[in-house]
Amino acid sequence: QVQLVESGGGLVQAGGSLRLSCAASGRIFSVQSMGWYRRSPGKQRELVAEFSRDGTKYGNSVKGRFTISRDNAKNTLYLQMNSLKPEDTAVYYCHVERGTVGVVSDDYWGQGTQVTVSS
Repeated sequence: QVQLVESGGGLVQAGGSLRLSCAASGRIFSVQSMGWYRRSPGKQRELVAEFSRDGTKYGNSVKGRFTISRDNAKNTLYLQMNSLKPEDTAVYYCHVERGTVGVVSDDYWGQGTQVTVSS
């Protein structure tokens, strides 16, 4: 079992910045990917940024503005968000995929943290 707790969300004006954190605990091993997704009312869940064995991926709408990073010693994942826009308003979720490629895959999600960007 993996537990994920996000923090750092809030209200910010357009053009501002926020840094989200995701603290992980539990059985953290055989991690295939870890990253951030977001969802706003009326929209599908979308990838924001993700580490995987294949590399680092960013959603097209956040490229050049957001940066994903991690501190393995602290079991913490971060998302630095700069030049925020109103369309970035959403609930942001931390995600971990654990397992063995081609054998098993388990998905873990945090509770989400609200990010609201005012114009």
